[in-house]
Amino acid sequence: MTLSDKVIERPSPNKDERPPGKPVSHLILHYTGMKTAQEAVDRLTDPEARVSAHYTIDEAGNIYRHVDEAERAWHAGVSSWRGEEDINGTSVGIEIVNPGHEFGYRAFPAAQMESVIALCKDVLGRHVIPDRNVVAHSDVAPTRKMDPGEKFPWPALAEEGVGVWPQTVVLQNVPLLGPTSSSPRVRKLQRQFQQFGYGVLAHGLYDSTTQAVVTAFQRHFRPSGVDGLADAETQSILSHLIEMVDA
Repeated sequence: MTLSDKVIERPSPNKDERPPGKPVSHLILHYTGMKTAQEAVDRLTDPEARVSAHYTIDEAGNIYRHVDEAERAWHAGVSSWRGEEDINGTSVGIEIVNPGHEFGYRAFPAAQMESVIALCKDVLGRHVIPDRNVVAHSDVAPTRKMDPGEKFPWPALAEEGVGVWPQTVVLQNVPLLGPTSSSPRVRKLQRQFQQFGYGVLAHGLYDSTTQAVVTAFQRHFRPSGVDGLADAETQSILSHLIEMVDA
């Protein structure tokens, strides 16, 4: 079965024109966070909901197309990445059916992930999207969102050339940073997160936004420990990823 054989047309009225002069440069992955695929598809195509995505992928691997990639879907909300704040305007959004943390978060089935990887590669073949711009909803909206969460298999995508994943990381000898921290080290950490792409101010205080960014980063790149504390491993992975993407 080819990718096109898996596509089911379910158009959504929730869309508008992309901003002129801004090409598609981001790929944003979400989970639906609803009890069933039908509920999710119904909501994403409901004009009163005023939300949408370009695609939804159910757990069997079926792909529902809601919005043409030439148009702006309404999936990211208030968000930012690498200084861009109209993420809807510059991204393709893919919703992945999963109940999420509210309704029984679970692993993503193999058939679903096969379609996710195939669709992502298909999208990347049509648009110039840097690896570092293939990100989670929680990356672009860390104070609001958790999806697709720590169970999402980012390494499997990176093995197929979708996104970036840390390789062998040498741990730095750095102190743990957390909510009680306030120092030049915190400011350095915030600047590194800015450099990688996150929307956080470099003011030197480990505030709630900084903690949310650390948590989002861990959900994506250090899912074995998601606690919002910038320990040596978290800081080392961040430094390593910056070296990878800026090389």
